[in-house]
Amino acid sequence: MKKVAITLALCLVVGFSFAQKKAVSEAKEEIKTKNATQQAQDLGEARRLIQGALQDPETKDDAETWYVAGQIEEKAFSTEQTKEVMGLKPVEDVMYSSLTQIGQYFIKADSLGELPNDKGKVKNRFRKDMKAILLADRSYYINAGIYFFERENYERAYTAFKFYGDIPALPMMAGEKFPPAMDDTIEVQIRYYAGLAASYIPDPSAATEIFNSIKDLKYNENEIYQRLATLYQQQEDTVNFTKTLEEGAAKFPGEAYYMLNLINLKIINGQTTEAVDYLNKAIAISPDNAQLYDVVGQVYEEMKNFDKASESFQKAIEIQPDYSEAYSHAGRLYYNAGVEQRGKADNIADKTAYEQEAKKAQDYFNEALRYYEKAYELNADDKDAVFALRNIYYTLGINDKYEKMDKIYSGQ
Repeated sequence: MKKVAITLALCLVVGFSFAQKKAVSEAKEEIKTKNATQQAQDLGEARRLIQGALQDPETKDDAETWYVAGQIEEKAFSTEQTKEVMGLKPVEDVMYSSLTQIGQYFIKADSLGELPNDKGKVKNRFRKDMKAILLADRSYYINAGIYFFERENYERAYTAFKFYGDIPALPMMAGEKFPPAMDDTIEVQIRYYAGLAASYIPDPSAATEIFNSIKDLKYNENEIYQRLATLYQQQEDTVNFTKTLEEGAAKFPGEAYYMLNLINLKIINGQTTEAVDYLNKAIAISPDNAQLYDVVGQVYEEMKNFDKASESFQKAIEIQPDYSEAYSHAGRLYYNAGVEQRGKADNIADKTAYEQEAKKAQDYFNEALRYYEKAYELNADDKDAVFALRNIYYTLGINDKYEKMDKIYSGQ
């Protein structure tokens, strides 16, 4: 019984393998030119036949199997392409979906075709034809990328754009002359869109690889550096994030993006002195940028340098009188100074000395009140201003305003 079972199993394997080899031949027959209706039916049948062969152990490592799979998709693509040439409306999704599959099938067929046979010889029977097809179709990969990108199918857009750029480097293209990729504006532009599509998938690794290859090629350089920095930040790659920001700041000294991010990094890492240095460089480039002075003020506040912080906030307000955040930050500076001064006064036993120190605290609170009221006037959604005003009104005994602000703070 065991022997029979093994024999039957062998017969089944041989029979199935034969069926799959036959399927490859039948698939080839199905894609021969017929009328349009019959052609559509035949391609569906051809795809069904070839899918089994692509997975079967006996045929999946045969170059012809993958070549035929690519031919099927080439037939589907060329059928729709012909409609377009004749001024008819092609089914673009079918046309470009088939196109993006051709290359993948042909790459596999070519790699298998380069393997030596039992006699140690390489006979890649399909390379010449596949090469001709890809060269003829190459420009359409740009159209495919645009088609899928506009429909937010970024994976397929990335595949199409990237394959357009990859074609010259394929082994089957050896000896073929192409313009130097990095000297051709169109080539660089298509690589850029491949990187953009990869970043939208999102595939940060693929996007960073592409953007790094074109970042210094005079095409959207500033944007590419910023996108690279963002991608590294998303990947929590602080080393390359910092490096890209520094390169961008050196290359585009007038661009605030790099300086502000470098400043933020220094602040996060507690490198306040370095942060101030970067800020001063940024201010030298953009002396009318109120945000820079506001950030300088916050850094000096962190460094406990009250005078420098106050001076910076004042400068930000001077440049931009409606800058609510600068008013709020200045208010915080004086409010915290008042809280600290009041604590100091509370620890003094002598009445006269206490009153003197308490008066200083009140002066700080009055100054904070001036800034916070302006911040609230400019931005009623400033929660810090609401909280601080409520406390200051209470501390200064301004009861009617305290009650009003307390209701706002409590959400009433």
